[in-house]
Amino acid sequence: MLSLGAAAQGQLARYRTGKAQLDQGHYAAAMQELEPLTQPINHFAQAPDAAYLYAVAAARLGQWPEAEQMLNLLRNQYPAYPGLSEALYLQGQVSFEQGDYDTALRTLGQLPAEPYAAPREAMQATYLAKLKDRTTWQRLLKRYPQSKLIGRLYADYLLTATPLPEADRQQLDALVTQFKLDRNRYTAAFMAPAVPKALPRKGTYSIGVLLPFELQDNSWQTQRKNQFVTDFYAGLRMAQDSLQRAGHPVQLFAYDTGADTLTLKSVLAIPELAGMDMLIGPVYKSGAKLLARYARDHQIICINPLSQDGSLVQDNPYHYLYAPSSATQGRVAAQFAATSFGTGRPAVLLHEDSKDENDFAAAYQATYEAAGGHITATHTFRPDDPTSLTAALVPAELAGASHVVVASDNRKVGPVAFSALGQVPSAGRPALLVPGTWLDNPSLGVGQLGSAGVYYYQPRYFDRQGLGYRRFRQLYLTQQKVPPSVFANQGFELLLFFGNALQEYGPAFQAALATEPSQPGAIFEGHTYPNGAHDNQTVPLIKLSNLEPQLLR
Repeated sequence: MLSLGAAAQGQLARYRTGKAQLDQGHYAAAMQELEPLTQPINHFAQAPDAAYLYAVAAARLGQWPEAEQMLNLLRNQYPAYPGLSEALYLQGQVSFEQGDYDTALRTLGQLPAEPYAAPREAMQATYLAKLKDRTTWQRLLKRYPQSKLIGRLYADYLLTATPLPEADRQQLDALVTQFKLDRNRYTAAFMAPAVPKALPRKGTYSIGVLLPFELQDNSWQTQRKNQFVTDFYAGLRMAQDSLQRAGHPVQLFAYDTGADTLTLKSVLAIPELAGMDMLIGPVYKSGAKLLARYARDHQIICINPLSQDGSLVQDNPYHYLYAPSSATQGRVAAQFAATSFGTGRPAVLLHEDSKDENDFAAAYQATYEAAGGHITATHTFRPDDPTSLTAALVPAELAGASHVVVASDNRKVGPVAFSALGQVPSAGRPALLVPGTWLDNPSLGVGQLGSAGVYYYQPRYFDRQGLGYRRFRQLYLTQQKVPPSVFANQGFELLLFFGNALQEYGPAFQAALATEPSQPGAIFEGHTYPNGAHDNQTVPLIKLSNLEPQLLR
């Protein structure tokens, strides 16, 4: 049995070997030597140094989740580490590489001015200059309103739009004034003709709301089943009040479509419906095609409030989805993965055998491969069949992957996925990209959900601490005596956005919406329907940082 002194000497020898491997460029070998020395339970005197060197090796390999996980361990377990500033600087790079701009800027802000002021600004400028996502830019500008660097680089980003929309022109002018930027640099943008803005056509607009209220059935079972409909409509009514106060009045006309298409058909036969300026509904797929056909025939824009089925809005200029379609979610998630995880190692794509998840998977694979990535394994599964689910998660396939995508909201899937990943050694464990609904799964622990390598695509993400949501929540509590559900949030946000579109562009706002820049939401992250898209193209990507949602894109 080794004495304590001999054990310590063995640890020191392993540390020196790992450091030598790092110096020689053998990064994977260095990580293998250093990883066991980093854990506090081993009581190695130089554990903080081992953790930092491990993170450096992982960063050199482009294994950003592994580097972040070790840096988190270093900062949490060894807060007195003398080299903590170097670790913070590396954390900034790691966060930038993963598209986590908020964490990167916040972490770099903790560095002392000397000697880090110049290298910190150089790193920020390098990565921010590559940022092409408008929603992220707007969020950063909101959170760092006094940062001249962010203001200047966002002004440069605005120059890429030609012609410049009037709202962007005004914002660019404000940035030039606030930060005393060289106005000559932006002369062309100010002189170019602005995108024309349509004038309002009416003092008020009429909106038909077609939902399955099922008012003829007062049983508690029906009321409970339809609570989401009641919540959604309450959100619409609150948005109506907000639009009224803003001088953009709309009138809501509610129609009970029931739970079957026969009732919906009878509603569509009502003559007054053809005089509406916009329609909202329905919530069941069986009626969506009926209402879409009605909207096209009568040339009235119809907004489907909940569906993610992109096929519903194909070849119909009068039909929009409020949510991102499953295909859009797959495309945006794949773009994020190619940027954050790289394309050097293959990916594994697993998805439930259903319409939405099949659409997601097809779009994900096409987009990831177009970016130069390779998907080494694709499996479908049935969540209620344990054999099917287990067969889809093969540890041998997972071990060589850069990341694993699991497209399924079913609560049985998460525990099986984390169990399979747990069988892969930590040094080679892939990142995990899954729906944001997993965060509400009581079968999953916070330690699993908050792991460094776990990411979420979450169309319904909103900042609970954001001013817009806090105001809405307080008003909703005052009126309804209960907190708002996500359906109430969606009703409020939907009508605010499309109600304002009616006021700005009139009831035929398709062309204007196709050129309108991304608009920040009052509650949710934003709305954008560029280039003729008929589903929302904004899909937030998040992770947990200290058990709090952190928006990455």
